[in-house]
Parts: sequence; structure tokens; C-alpha cells
Amino acid sequence: MSAVVKLPRVRHIAATTLLLAGGALGSLSTAEATPLQDKQGTWTLQGENDAVSTLKSTSDQYYTSGLRLNWTSGTDTLPTPIAAISKAIWGEGVQRISMGLQQMIFTPRDTQSPSPWAPGQAQTSLLRDRPYASVLLGTINLISDTDTSRSVFGIQVGVMGPAGLGRQLQNGFHGAIGDTKNQGWSHQLQNQPIFQVQGGRTWRLPLVKVVGIEMDMLPSADAAIGDYQIYGRIGDMIRIGQGLNSDFGIPTIGGSGTDGTDAYKATRPFAWYFFGGVTGEAVGYDATLQGNTMRSNSLHVNKKWDVGEIHAGLAIMFYGLRVSYSQVWQTQQFDGAKSGLFNYGSLMVSAKF
Repeated sequence: MSAVVKLPRVRHIAATTLLLAGGALGSLSTAEATPLQDKQGTWTLQGENDAVSTLKSTSDQYYTSGLRLNWTSGTDTLPTPIAAISKAIWGEGVQRISMGLQQMIFTPRDTQSPSPWAPGQAQTSLLRDRPYASVLLGTINLISDTDTSRSVFGIQVGVMGPAGLGRQLQNGFHGAIGDTKNQGWSHQLQNQPIFQVQGGRTWRLPLVKVVGIEMDMLPSADAAIGDYQIYGRIGDMIRIGQGLNSDFGIPTIGGSGTDGTDAYKATRPFAWYFFGGVTGEAVGYDATLQGNTMRSNSLHVNKKWDVGEIHAGLAIMFYGLRVSYSQVWQTQQFDGAKSGLFNYGSLMVSAKF
């Protein structure tokens, strides 16, 4: 059965789940909104790539590259109508708005074959490997903080397909460094507009403090619905370091658009922490795997509905900067995926202005 036939039912289930999750999340936050004020905006540049991997042979396969540029406002500087919308969604809290642009590139494992089809299959049949795809998205998030929680509601608008400029960026970079260009981009998924709604909450729960070293836990839940992805996700993160109340963790481009976020306010001259955690995701729909939403003959693979991730890394904050590195290990997203756990590295730099 094609993705087009299944999508309405999946959307109905996901919408119901999102509403229930939103109600549950709202009922769990009763803390007063007293975080430190921070009137400075924050600019963030983040890059992810599967070439930064614990597997030496891993390069240019599956989720192969991500780039993100983002701006986050200072606290309580929102225009009154926007602040009212945020409070209507999440209740009382210290308000911020975040706006950014991100691009993600997906390729098959075999990037040197000019044809993605399995031998003997028609060109509209199931792929033997993940299809080429690029996604270019603009994101707006409303952020609401209390002492113990961060809530995010946002929308993403953009395009999946050649207009996402994945072919130009990837093969242009390969040409510039003298590397082999990927051969199958002429068979990438076609252009389609993207509209996505997402929301989630992260809780910050202090655990212990010994000789100045702190430990806390960041449980989280989020969900999204749109013609790009439909999912529900829960996770938990453990952090060890100093100044843990400076932020709510570190986001990834390839993961949720709501995890961690870029908002931070260092509570000591030099704050730092190591982190490690896991997430579990129930996937209702993923256009980069299942093909163009409104094309019954679009190239596609069979997605897996359950995907898990392990995150580990380091973050430091000093002189208004936040620098972090994350390594992400991910279970297989579709039938036939190779190499066991897929993994990639994520480097992020944020600065206040």
C-alpha cells in the first residue's frame, strides 16, 4: 500500500497523540517562572556529518549532512501578541522566540551507482536503498521557561526536493576538495512544500551535588505532525558538570527541532558538562523514506516505526559563548539498512550579541 493511502489514517492517529501529549505536558509544569533574565539575543551555527563517525568506513550514507543557522531572542522581548500566543499554549513562563534556517541531506549507502533501483524492478518500485533527498526548512519556535522546564512550540515551512539544494552543496563541496561526486542525484525525491507543527517539553531535575560537581536529569517528550514527518518521542539525558542550570541541554539538527534549543544563560564564568542519554521514537511518517506525499509512484523504502538513539558529548560556556560536540548513534530507520547502528557527529557554536 502506498504512503498516500496510509497517510490520512496516520495523521489522525498522530494528531490525537499530539493533543493528548500536549495536555499531559501542560499538566506537569507548575513551577514559577523565575529563571534569570537574559536580554541578549543568541546566534547559533551548527553542522552535522556522518563523516565524523566512530565507524571509519562510514561516509555519505543515509542522513549524511546537516547545517543550521539560528537566532534566539532575549527573555521577555516578544511583541505582546506573540507573547500572548506563547502563554496561551504553555501558561506562565519566561518567553523567547527562535528563528532559523536548516538544510538536511540524505543519500543511499551506494552513492556511486547512477541507478537506485534493484535489478529487475520497475522505476516506480520499492528501492533497494534510501532515496536521495534534500530538505530546506525555515523554523520559528516559541520558547517558554520556568525554573524546572523548557517548553517549545513551533512551525517549520520549506521544501523537500531539488529546491533544497542538496545536490549542489554536496557535489560542489566534493568537487572543491577533489573527492568523487555522488552519482544518483538525478533520481532524488521531487519538490514538495513542507509544513510541519511541533511541540515538546524538557524537564530539568537536579539529582546530586558533591564537592562542587553537579548531576541532573533531563527527561523530555515531543511530537510533530506535517507532510515531512509525523512522530512522537520520549527521552532522558544525564549531565555531570558545573553550571547545569545554564541551559536545558544541546539540540541536534537531525533529531527533534525542539530538544534543548539554543537559549542559555551561563550561571558561572566557566560552565561545563558531559552528557549522555537515550531517546525512543514512534514514527508515523517520514517523507524522506516513504517518498513524496502526493505521488503514489514516488521512490520509497519501507520505514521502521520504532527508532532509538543514543547521545553523548560535551558542552562548555565561557565569555558568552557556548560550544558543544555530540555523537549520535541511531538504530536502523528502514528495512534493509546496513552497518547496524548509524552514527554522526554534531558540532555547535553559539554566541550572544
